[in-house]
Amino acid sequence: MLANIPVTQTVIEIKAPGGPEMLMPATRPVPEPKAGEVLIRIAAAGVNRADCLQRMGRYPMPPGAPDIPGLECSGAVVKLGEGVTKWQVGDQVCALMVGDGYGEYAAVPAVQCLPVPPGISLVDAGGLPETFCTVWTNVFERMRLQSGEVFLVQGGSSGIGVTAIQLAKAFGAKVLATAGSDEKCRACLDYGADVAINYRTQDFVQIGKEFTGGRGVDAILDMVGGDYIPRQLDLLAHEGRLCFVALMGGSRVETDFGLVQRKHLTVTGSTLRSRTATQKAAIIAALKEKVWPLWAAGKLRPFTYRQFPLTD
Repeated sequence: MLANIPVTQTVIEIKAPGGPEMLMPATRPVPEPKAGEVLIRIAAAGVNRADCLQRMGRYPMPPGAPDIPGLECSGAVVKLGEGVTKWQVGDQVCALMVGDGYGEYAAVPAVQCLPVPPGISLVDAGGLPETFCTVWTNVFERMRLQSGEVFLVQGGSSGIGVTAIQLAKAFGAKVLATAGSDEKCRACLDYGADVAINYRTQDFVQIGKEFTGGRGVDAILDMVGGDYIPRQLDLLAHEGRLCFVALMGGSRVETDFGLVQRKHLTVTGSTLRSRTATQKAAIIAALKEKVWPLWAAGKLRPFTYRQFPLTD
């Protein structure tokens, strides 16, 4: 235990649904870590789309979730809850959270923490857990992407997209990625995509079929939904898999699901925040074993677009 842990902290509250102006600093108690938890002095917290949707009143929170946004953070362990043995005070960690990242301190289940990778700053580490957990569970556990398969990432220049590109390449897949500008397409290529497609000027279905000799791609990670769904079903190869993790283009669509039957396709989707604590712990354990060694091997790079002070 460190003697300089304060009684109160500054957090960012959502005063009412709306724009960024609804995010206001407030004073809250510093939490006491429960059994199995660690108290983290937060250095950085990732800003995710779910945080923005929560701010706008468009993201239903799981039962019992805190009202403070922030689904991931990095920082130093400053106090251990009862029964915690795998972390020590002073350890630098990044953590997956159900909320409370927009603050100075947070109590987090110890099993949802990962060591900050070697050579990675705390600022960059603050944006790792949410994207890496999302990509791992959806691309490698649900869609079972294999070495040699062809994988399409929609929104390749996003945090999830960049993570998906890097992990898919690290595990031997061929990667196509879409983005909304030539500059963003160059970023996709820089992070390892074999082909980058500007969806404003190019047809990802046509390019995907040309790349695969007409066979189609094996797996698609989708953040759009809407009218992309029938096009993606058309592009998928026999036994192909489609997984959506966001619905920026809408949650309703009319499509021919006969394609799903005829091509033996799998269509799935998930959100990370609503996963149980046990499920999250299993995802974190898998990342630590199978993905975190890739940092030391030089196969992964962090992606931080912008930084903001907490009170901004």
